[in-house]
Amino acid sequence: MRFVSTRGGVPPVSFSTAVEQGLAPDGGLYLPEQLPDIRSFLSAWSHLGYADLCEAFFNVFATDMEPEVLREVVGRSYQTFEHPDIAPIVELGEGLRVLELFHGPTLAFKDFALQLLGNLYEAQIARTGRPISVLGATSGDTGAAAIHGLLGKEGVQTFILYPDGRISPLQERQMTCTGAADVFPLAIQGSFDDAQTALKTVFEDRAFADEVGLSAVNSINLARILAQCVYYLWAFFRLPENEREKTTFVVPTGNFGNVLAGWLVQQMGVPIKGFRVATNQNDILHRLFQSGTYALGAVAPSVAPSMDIQVASNFERFIYYAEGRDPQRVSAIMAAFKRSGTYTFESFDGGSFSSSRADDSEIGGIIADVYQKYDYVVDPHTACAFAGPARGLNLILATAHPAKFPETIASAISVEPTHPSLEELKVKQVIKHPVEPTPEAIKALMRAKKL
Repeated sequence: MRFVSTRGGVPPVSFSTAVEQGLAPDGGLYLPEQLPDIRSFLSAWSHLGYADLCEAFFNVFATDMEPEVLREVVGRSYQTFEHPDIAPIVELGEGLRVLELFHGPTLAFKDFALQLLGNLYEAQIARTGRPISVLGATSGDTGAAAIHGLLGKEGVQTFILYPDGRISPLQERQMTCTGAADVFPLAIQGSFDDAQTALKTVFEDRAFADEVGLSAVNSINLARILAQCVYYLWAFFRLPENEREKTTFVVPTGNFGNVLAGWLVQQMGVPIKGFRVATNQNDILHRLFQSGTYALGAVAPSVAPSMDIQVASNFERFIYYAEGRDPQRVSAIMAAFKRSGTYTFESFDGGSFSSSRADDSEIGGIIADVYQKYDYVVDPHTACAFAGPARGLNLILATAHPAKFPETIASAISVEPTHPSLEELKVKQVIKHPVEPTPEAIKALMRAKKL
């Protein structure tokens, strides 16, 4: 299988090349040249364990990888999860279920993709002998998951941009207290969008990318999205058979990558009913699905910081399909949005998507309500998914462990959740590297730290 850029400015590439580059050289995002129809596999896949299901799914896409290498990479990726089901489903009642995606090493759904991506990079370096510099940006959980997916990988340096003071203290400690000499948490003054804009510009400098062996861990990297597809399949198979096609997946999202993965699974032939995009007060996606206008606003820091995003980079992948896989059309839309900060679609069709939002004034009350009704504690991001209509059957994706946000939880229900791995961090030294959110400053720092 080959992979193309959403902007059509580069030739199709292999899976390994798409993963290695992360962002396509023309500034676009990689997608399969043709989405496969996986319906014929569903019966055989439905009884597989999580790692075996992931391997089977990736075998469809990673056709340039040796099967035994892929098997070893996937097998190692889910050994660090603390729940035997990897992604358990919790029954709350009244047609409501929760898919817990926070049992990985950094207690966030990003572990599903970034444990795998770290092992893919290790296999790549073993094959090519070329060290890499991984550059990412985070609004909270991606950075920690990326760092912990890459710790100890020979030939890898990790640079993660994050908005200083705009993520939770424990999210910051997960990034800054590793003690690893090849990990560089880069604290910027500004928002996640500022970090992501600078990051994309750095990737567009192909001479610099070649100089440092640049690669991406953000969800611009196709491997991230494909790895997240797997837990939608896993959850679909574990729903009662007579409810699978009647269940709406409710997905807290800021950068659109999490819900896009589920939508891609649906487009490959899995009969998922639909998706509700749940946003916080930074609701560019909710406003889009309500009005057909994609309009940039100012980022308002919130108690659900991982969703404090206004430029949802993965939306470009959805635009590619919505505009008939026309790369010239995608390029024109993205250029218009970059110029004006807004774009109104002539005939926008959200299809199987709906949306909802919750602002800071509502999140504490939602956490308290869920706790009172179901004796269940949700983190502030997952709480946003409880804000919308509860009609019919709903499976809510729980994206982070509540112990990562103890102050918000305690203020809502007077209970402070804990986790041993987070308690250990509280006594460790924070080491971070302040940097201006400009491509020039980021490149200078990466050159200075290059292996």
